Amino acid sequence: MATTHSLWQSVLGEIELSVSHATFATWFQNTELLDDNEDNITIAVPNVFAIRQFQIKYDDQVKSILKKNGVDAKVINYVVNTKGKKTVINRETTKTAPPKEEFMQLPQTRTEQIASNTLNPRYSFDNFIVGSSNDLAYTACHTVANSPGTKYNPLFLYGGVGLGKTHLMQAVGNKIKATDPSARILYINTETFTKEFIEMIRFKKSGFSEKYRNVDVLIIDDMQFIAGKEKVQEEFFHTFNALHQANKQIIISSDKPPKSIPTLTERLRSRFEWGMAIDIQMPDFETRCAIIEAKANLSGITLGKETVEYLAANIKTNVRELEGALNQLLAYAEMRGIEPDISTAEGLIGNVRRTRPQHITSKQIIDRTAKYFQISTIEMCSAKRDKHIVLPRQIAMYLLRSELHLSFPKIAGELGRKDHTTAIHSIEKIEKAIKLDFSIREHVAEIKDKLYA
Repeated sequence: MATTHSLWQSVLGEIELSVSHATFATWFQNTELLDDNEDNITIAVPNVFAIRQFQIKYDDQVKSILKKNGVDAKVINYVVNTKGKKTVINRETTKTAPPKEEFMQLPQTRTEQIASNTLNPRYSFDNFIVGSSNDLAYTACHTVANSPGTKYNPLFLYGGVGLGKTHLMQAVGNKIKATDPSARILYINTETFTKEFIEMIRFKKSGFSEKYRNVDVLIIDDMQFIAGKEKVQEEFFHTFNALHQANKQIIISSDKPPKSIPTLTERLRSRFEWGMAIDIQMPDFETRCAIIEAKANLSGITLGKETVEYLAANIKTNVRELEGALNQLLAYAEMRGIEPDISTAEGLIGNVRRTRPQHITSKQIIDRTAKYFQISTIEMCSAKRDKHIVLPRQIAMYLLRSELHLSFPKIAGELGRKDHTTAIHSIEKIEKAIKLDFSIREHVAEIKDKLYA
């Protein structure tokens, strides 16, 4: 039988593939298997709330995975470590156990030990919520999954964090694998590619090129981290050419489009743009509502319409934060035995929102926008219509409207304009540009970050 530590590592590895990142980090990450005697399984958990969570939701799952690893647990005791003694709780009894040696928490880098080329079976097209912000990417990924290597090769997905790029890419891999179990699919991130390339050079390891070039589908995440690494870019250039020449599918993700990745060689940039580059944007309100409802249903919870809409209206950054807020709400309600309603959501989300400054002024928005574009506030508010001044002025108008909800005449006045129709035109132009132009959306996001920093 495997050692206690390696056995639990195996169990956690399987669990991480079947639950969300937030769920794993909250309930499983800092746990330890203390005894693997089949008659007396003891698992250490971080706190008393985790004990209840394991008993109600995860006990059967843990037993099932333990059984797959050779341990047929009848009853599991869950232990919380509290200042020299451990409180033991199982299905039948609650008692205080004699003090035991302090258990070690799992290292925070445990996720690095999981094979980086493992596709997560949770990521599928069926559980991906499609909206106007990602429908093109979804359709393209479906096309690639049905005919890999023949269309949209390479497929380049870009957008901010937590918008579903990894989900879609792995959904492609899972669909291809389901259709053709013999397909050789490699999912990896740029950091791992770089690390293995350096190890190959440093320790003269063999097999690096064969690993990456003898696949049917190469899925590589976070391409932006290849910037500035000339030798790594050169190696990936040759890998790309070998796969593309053999009609093997290449799928890439980044937080920026190819043309915006700094210090990316021109030959790589041109190859990334050969197939199709698709922008994934923040989902709109309706899509965020659908995501919340779907995620809640996976936990066996049906949220009221008001609660769903409150979460969707107040979490606008990315899907990951949206899921985190939902998990926080559900965990809080479950721990206290209450319904996850809108009043509870307001209490939790309101506390987060109050950490942001509540009194952003017109002057702060105008000054910050001018500074971001390296022009003076005087120029911004002048009658000049130079190209390098017009765009910052329009973005400032947009921010005055979106952040402070000022009237059009008031916005025009703040920027030294007499006619409020100028403000209307400018705001409409930026609203459209945000949907279509990645660089404009990035400018607006960065200025907001600096305003609320």
